[in-house]
Amino acid sequence: MAVFLLALGAACCLGLGFVLQQHAAQQAPRSDLLRWRLLLDLMRMPQWLLGTGFMVSGLILSALALNQGEVSLVEPLLATNLLFAMALARVLTRQTLGRSGWAGVLLLGLGVTAFIVAGKPTGGGAPAGELRHWLVVGTVVGLVVLLVSMARRLPLFEEATLLALAAGLLYGLQDALTRTTTQRLDHEGLGAVLRSWQPYAVIVAGVVGLLLVQSAFEAAPLRMSLPALTAAQPLAGIACAVGFLGDRLRVTPSALAWQSAGMLAIVVGVIVIGRHPAMPGTVRETLESIGVAPEDESEGGAERRSGSEPEGSPGDGPGGSPGEGSDGVPGKSG
Repeated sequence: MAVFLLALGAACCLGLGFVLQQHAAQQAPRSDLLRWRLLLDLMRMPQWLLGTGFMVSGLILSALALNQGEVSLVEPLLATNLLFAMALARVLTRQTLGRSGWAGVLLLGLGVTAFIVAGKPTGGGAPAGELRHWLVVGTVVGLVVLLVSMARRLPLFEEATLLALAAGLLYGLQDALTRTTTQRLDHEGLGAVLRSWQPYAVIVAGVVGLLLVQSAFEAAPLRMSLPALTAAQPLAGIACAVGFLGDRLRVTPSALAWQSAGMLAIVVGVIVIGRHPAMPGTVRETLESIGVAPEDESEGGAERRSGSEPEGSPGDGPGGSPGEGSDGVPGKSG
């Protein structure tokens, strides 16, 4: 029960943090995309700092959950962070959940339940050797590099999705390495942890993942990045846990079928929820919905929105604000 509560608490903090961070990241200059300067600029924004505080709290809670439960159990629960993100987005945008929103919620909940019940994830297996560790880590890092390289050749909206996928892979790897580190700390002490490479890999994965996800948040609306991030993290975390942590899932034909159906339902539910109208589009849309004058209309706002569509363009929705199904995808700048 403690693992469930810790994982759901982590999901809540992560979901709230992601929404607040994305609102702030949309105000950053486009020239900061995928540059370390982006993090320095965001550190001066109170809303981003608040979101980061929620995110750090979520990471601490998830580390505690991973210390008490298997990665393959905790990761699907962390995927519910999108539900909490949607709840905050609904408050900001004042949009009702609707049929599609409830369908996404139901799919996500049933998917998590089906995977956990069918797989019955358990630990206790023999951890893999260093070679297998490095093979799994190298595969994940290689996929991240490939996704980032492909993203740089795409328009901003598509770039955001691939960057979020890359960040999700790193966060899943980070979760698995965090469990490795806590296990070593429990059994061998702090000295052994400091002499191993895993805690430093956790820090590097976290920092690089933070840059990727903030760049994704800056490049496009939240609905283009958060579903990909939320879907990739549990898949990567479970793959790493089975790959080198010794986690085991039931592998009978019926169990595998239900696990596959559960993971598919999680991915589809994440996509449906993430593309629901209650998920915020841009900072301007959100501020207008709550009756606040958008900061982007202040002097110098045009520079911050470089690469975005002008008001009244064919891709705009009613009233000149960007529509949900806009065909006018902003191009790259900076």
